[in-house]
Amino acid sequence: MIGGQPIFILKEGTKRETGKDAIKNNIEAAIAIAQSVRTSLGPRGMDKMLVDSLGDIVITNDGVTILKEMDVEHPAAKMMVEVSKTQDSFVGDGTTTAVVIAGALLQQAEGLINQNVHPPTVISEGYRMAAEEAKKIIDSISKPVKPDDKELLMKMAATSLSSKSASGSKEKLSEISYQAVKAVAEEIDGKLHVDFDNIQIVKKHGGEIEDTQLIYGVIVDKEKVHPACPTLSRTRRSLCSTQPLR
Repeated sequence: MIGGQPIFILKEGTKRETGKDAIKNNIEAAIAIAQSVRTSLGPRGMDKMLVDSLGDIVITNDGVTILKEMDVEHPAAKMMVEVSKTQDSFVGDGTTTAVVIAGALLQQAEGLINQNVHPPTVISEGYRMAAEEAKKIIDSISKPVKPDDKELLMKMAATSLSSKSASGSKEKLSEISYQAVKAVAEEIDGKLHVDFDNIQIVKKHGGEIEDTQLIYGVIVDKEKVHPACPTLSRTRRSLCSTQPLR
C-alpha cells in the first residue's frame, strides 16, 4: 500500500471494471452461456457438435455435457457451469432448464439495475422471497409417490433418460434403475432413504447398452491368472474366469 491506497498487480491485457459496468459485464457473460444451451431444450431441441483442441468431436443435447466441454474463462460464466453441475449432481436431470432459468432471472435483474434498484439487497431479497413462494406452490400441487408405484417411477426415470445418449434403451434402463433403487431403499424414521453409494455402476468395454444387467450381490473384478485359463463353460464355472458373485 502507498499512502493508504492498495496496489493491484494484474496481468498484461487485464481489464478492470467496477460498479454497474462490472455487474452488466457479468450478467452478459452468464446470459451468453444460457443462450448457448437453450436451443437444445425440449423435444425439438437441437444437438450440439463440440470440437476440442485435440480434434475430438462430441455430439450431444445434454446441457451439463455441453457446458463441461466448453472452454469457459469468465468467472460469472463459470458460475453458470457450476449451476449445471450442481443440478446434475443432486438431481441428475434438468441441467439445461436450470441454466436457462438462471439466465432469464439475470436478464430481468439487468432491467431492474438500469432502474437503479440495489442489486445486493432489494433484487437478491426479492428473488429469495420468490423462491420461497415457488416452493410453497410446488408443495401444494405435488402428489406423494409410493415405492410400489412402479409404472410412475419408471416413467420418471425414462423422462430423465430421454436427453441422454442411451435414450434408445430407456425402457430397459428405467426398469433396472427402479429395481436397483428399490433394492437399497431403507426406511428411517418413517421415511425412505436411498444411499446411492450402495449402488455400484461397473462399465465394461464392448457389447451394447441392451447388454446392461442388474446383479444383486458383489462384483469382483479380477483378471485371468494366466491367458490359458478357460472361460465360463456351459457345464461349470472356471476358477480362472471373471464372473459376478450372485
